[in-house]
Amino acid sequence: MADVKPRIKLDKKDVAQGGVIEVKTLVSHTMESGQRKDKDGKTIPRKILNTFICDLNGKTIFSADLESAVSANPYFQFKLKPEESGTLTFTWIDDDGSKIQATEQIKVS
Repeated sequence: MADVKPRIKLDKKDVAQGGVIEVKTLVSHTMESGQRKDKDGKTIPRKILNTFICDLNGKTIFSADLESAVSANPYFQFKLKPEESGTLTFTWIDDDGSKIQATEQIKVS
């Protein structure tokens, strides 16, 4: 999964103190529920992203636990009122423990 590049869009990377930014993320993943069968009738093993975490400078600011009902290519959109400049780290964790990560810088002035 190392070749997966999440798409991240921030409506602004520079924000005034007390300001709000909108964050949008999308990652490519099939989100296999474990309930479908392949062409030979064998159950396709479950393989979903089960956790999404967004940190600012190592502090979690948004997280979600995902279940098999989440569609392929999960999309998140949320608003953030950052109190400090720094690095936003986005992490998606798969059933097998593998991670997809991306970062973005923001500046609070």
